[in-house]
Amino acid sequence: MIYGIGTDICDIRRITATLERQGERFATKVLGDAELAVWRARSARWPKRGVRYLATRFSAKEAFSKAIGKGMRMPMSWRLCEITNLPSGQPQIVLHGALKDWFEAQGLTAHVTVTDESDYAASFVVVERGLPPPANP
Repeated sequence: MIYGIGTDICDIRRITATLERQGERFATKVLGDAELAVWRARSARWPKRGVRYLATRFSAKEAFSKAIGKGMRMPMSWRLCEITNLPSGQPQIVLHGALKDWFEAQGLTAHVTVTDESDYAASFVVVERGLPPPANP
């Protein structure tokens, strides 16, 4: 059963401007540890690719926060939600700490997709709640 749906579109030029003003401080606020390592590696090789990566993660976290109905308030926070990739390249949501505990207690699962093109990054998240366990007869 669908618990929530979230979508977000992010202007990559806005992320670029924020990075120019705040530098790495912005990335460390938005990205979890695993994401930060990927961002640094991509940024070192090709700075525009690093910005696109950051924009897709920002967008996906916004979409996730909408899908769970919390916005950016606890237990939701930027760094407790990471968007990683499976070996196939498929993005997945990895949660940590209080957000993970809350999410699992609700019996929720999440599906995410991200894309970027020219000036925009977009994300779509569907959160599902499993069926309740059958009642004892």
